[in-house]
Amino acid sequence: MEEVKKKQPISISEVKEILGKVDPEAMDQIQRWTFDYVSKFAKLDPKAAKTMREQLIKECELTAEEAAEIVNIRPTTLAELRSFTFGWKKLILAETLEKILKITKENS
Repeated sequence: MEEVKKKQPISISEVKEILGKVDPEAMDQIQRWTFDYVSKFAKLDPKAAKTMREQLIKECELTAEEAAEIVNIRPTTLAELRSFTFGWKKLILAETLEKILKITKENS
């Protein structure tokens, strides 16, 4: 098993890309389960997912965790977006919510 070099939140599309480079025979049980999961649910190109995540952090002042959550969910309406951001326990201005939706639509 390799040593952990860096920890950071990433999208499921990015996880799929990373695990896709590993020989399935060399994966442990958890890696295989994870790869199976991300293969079913990752619907976005990994480069687009990374771009979207970085854009959300930079332009909307989201944390890495929040940005990864938005990339994974890709909300399409303000109501859907608010249902996720409500759990973050911080105030997000309406103009920032609109910007988040714009970014998710542009990169999808």
